[in-house]
Amino acid sequence: MYFPRFVLAALIGAAIFVPGPAVAQNGRSLGHSAAQNGRALALSAEAVLLLDPDGRVLYAKNSDDDHAPASLVKLMTLYLAYADLEDGRVALDDLATVSRNAATTPRYRMGLRTGEQVAVRTLMEGVAIASANDAATALAEYLAADEAAFVERMNAKAQEFGLTSTRFANPHGLPDPRQRTCARDIAELTSRLLLDHPGSRTMLGGQTFLYNRRLYARHIPLFQDPGGVQALKTGFTNEAGYNLSVAAWRDGQQFLMVVLGARSRALSFADAKKLLRFAFTETGLEVQEPPTVKREAPKRRTRARRAVERQ
Repeated sequence: MYFPRFVLAALIGAAIFVPGPAVAQNGRSLGHSAAQNGRALALSAEAVLLLDPDGRVLYAKNSDDDHAPASLVKLMTLYLAYADLEDGRVALDDLATVSRNAATTPRYRMGLRTGEQVAVRTLMEGVAIASANDAATALAEYLAADEAAFVERMNAKAQEFGLTSTRFANPHGLPDPRQRTCARDIAELTSRLLLDHPGSRTMLGGQTFLYNRRLYARHIPLFQDPGGVQALKTGFTNEAGYNLSVAAWRDGQQFLMVVLGARSRALSFADAKKLLRFAFTETGLEVQEPPTVKREAPKRRTRARRAVERQ
């Protein structure tokens, strides 16, 4: 379900800034729907946020807490790339010359070489699918005068979107003490990207792409799960832990999930899957199965017991 950008932004803002959130026994905030139903999910992540198709909070845990974004920064890098494509400033087939700065950006990289010319489309796929830091730097340098100028654009757009807890320091997400965000801001950024630039849904749903005769693949079980996940961005650093931003569709309705600071890659996917199931049951798209009651098998009567019963 799509809404005009200003309507969706207002809905999300109103939903997240509801006063007086419920608090679980461990002191962490829960989404109102979750609290009202007494259903606190067992989640690994330090912070999560789940939004329904109307932008309302279905579940929240520490959603405004300060956090390192890791590669979720690349969502803004992609947003600005799509904006420049739409405005005609660049084209997907344009060739960007890779600088030494881009080629030597620390791992994870897709192996760009200094002086090489690479299509904008390939750089965007490298950012979205391979989460390649060298691709993010090369793309940023092509879209702006240099990396620093691109970061200024990132922060200006964050301010325009009202991402008050977010500050960008680079286009790829490698650790920098100045670079911070929260689950609420990542949810807003993800929703803006998918709403303003629907093509990003396909790119963020890509699982493989070929570059320089090398196949890049991401093995993410959520894509094979029948939950409807179609767009996903991961992120990891030692500081941030394992981060996810996920969009899933069921019956034409979009749900957004943000997971920050999970303890492992597998646990971040498990958290997202729990949130997805919760979203579908809370909105009536899926019926929750009642818990099965294990019945004890009748005890076998011993010969002595049968003798007593006959008396």
